[in-house]
Order: sequence, then structure tokens, then C-alpha cells
Amino acid sequence: MKMRIAAFGLGALLATSGASLAADKIRVGKAVQVSFPMSVLELGIDRGFFAKNNIELEITSFTGDAKLQQAFASNSIDVGTGSGPAMAFEIKGAPTIAIAAFAGPPGTICVATNADSPLKTTHDLKGKTLAISTTGSLTEWLVKRLSVHEGLGPDGIKTVALGAGAAMNGALFTHQVDAMMTGTENAYIAADKGQVRVIAGAETFVPDFVTHVIFARKDLVASKPDAVERFLKGFFASIRYVKTHKAETAAFMAPLLNETEKVFNQIYDHEASILLDDGQFDPKAIEIIKDSFIDMGILDKKPATDELLTTRFVPVKP
Repeated sequence: MKMRIAAFGLGALLATSGASLAADKIRVGKAVQVSFPMSVLELGIDRGFFAKNNIELEITSFTGDAKLQQAFASNSIDVGTGSGPAMAFEIKGAPTIAIAAFAGPPGTICVATNADSPLKTTHDLKGKTLAISTTGSLTEWLVKRLSVHEGLGPDGIKTVALGAGAAMNGALFTHQVDAMMTGTENAYIAADKGQVRVIAGAETFVPDFVTHVIFARKDLVASKPDAVERFLKGFFASIRYVKTHKAETAAFMAPLLNETEKVFNQIYDHEASILLDDGQFDPKAIEIIKDSFIDMGILDKKPATDELLTTRFVPVKP
């Protein structure tokens, strides 16, 4: 589902009430609508961080990285928040470049099992079957990394591709699978209903990664670098606010994401630590991302770093 959100919140209107220059309008896409890290955009609008930098946003939400990249290709958006692995689209001809990283280790994904399951830790997963989204996906790659981490080799834990979170949940609840590699938000929502238990976040066995990046059209980077820089200042000011204002963030984001404040606080406690507040790319994590492209069969060879990203705008100093 695609959803457009009005660009200015109350804070933005107050911040720009005396402005004499028209703000630069940037069309920004979110790879998914329900995402704590990506909802930093709406919070930044509401708190006036983008308006302070003379930026007006038009937000559109998509149903995954592929749809986000299609919007870039059709020139429907200028900037987008997506996954680190989506940088592979750039090698396949997408008109984009990653301009900043905003989430490190993959804390947005976790291993979860039934609430009454005898499985207690990742050590108990030997020979078990985990639900994943699709073959060749990040969730499949994470299962293989977990299996290696546990000393079982890449195939010591079995996988079955089932699609989105709802399909995974159904298979888990009916005991067709032993556990699932799923979105952390999906897991905590189900856990609140007494249906599942989180075993471990993926960040515990993949400590070096780039979970989320900000993409920009290459022509925007070339023609309006100042606007790109000001967008990033607003974005990372928003992240810094999120990391230091838990209660205020929960009050705004829980209803936005259609979550109870209790569930949102659990998600916040799990995911806030992976948020990056200056946009810098960790070189070790980038190399692991490159390896994942090969492991998942996305690319035939490792790309050069400058084919994936630019460090022109980082570190960001809001």
C-alpha cells in the first residue's frame, strides 16, 4: 500500500513562520510503512527539524525495497530510506547512490518461536526449521550466518520460504516450523499477545552490518548538493532526538505505527541502539554487505565501494 503524508507538522510550521525563502521540497520514499527507524522522518517533520533546515518533505511509503527502487527509476521520489542490501540495485542500473547509513547491526530482525516452545536460545536451533521471507533474501542469509555462528556450518539450520510476517506467524502458530527469522516489530506485537517469544536479535550474531541507508537520486546529488546536505542535517537531528527522548518518541510513534506504547517501548529498547547519528559507513560492515551480495546470489562479484555509496555528505553534523 502506498501512503502520502503531509509534509509539515506543528513544529515545522512554527519553525518556518518567519522564513523569507521557500523551502526546498524533497519527495522521500520509505521502503516500508511500519518501521521504527524509518519513522524518524515523520517525527522530524513534527518536531520541525527539517523545516529548521529549510526542507519540506513529501513522504510516500512502499511495500519493500524493490518498489522503492522502482519509484526512483520512474523519477517519483528524490530520496529514500531502504535496506543496506538494496545497494545492490545500484550495480544493476538504479539511478541512485547511498548517501548515509542510519542503522548498523540488524536489530530490526530477530529469531522468534512459539511462547510455549522448548527452544530457549540460538544453541537449541540445530537441525530445526526456521521460516524466512524468500529464498535469496536477507532473512535466509541471516539464518546461514546464525548457523555458522553456532558452529553448525551454513546448513545446520533449515529454512523454508513463506513470505511476509503474517504467513510466517501462521506457520509458527500451527507448528509447521520451529521458529522464524522475522521483523522485530512483528515479533514483539505477537509476543504482547502471548503468542511468541523472542530468542535473539540478529545483531547478536551479525554485529557488523548496514541495516538501513538513505538513497538519493544521482542527479539530485549533482544538481542540489546543498539541499541533500540540509535534508541529512534534519534527518540526523531527528535521530539524535529519538535516542535521547524515549518518552516523547513513544508518545508520537506508537499511534503512528498503530502499536501500544508498551509494545513500542519494547521495540525501542531493542532497536534504538542500532541507530547511527552521523551517517558514517563502517568499512568493515560494508565489506560484509558486499559478501552478502555474493552469498545471496544477487551479484556475481564484489562491487567497488564507490559503486555503492558516497562519503561526500558524512559525517553529518546537525
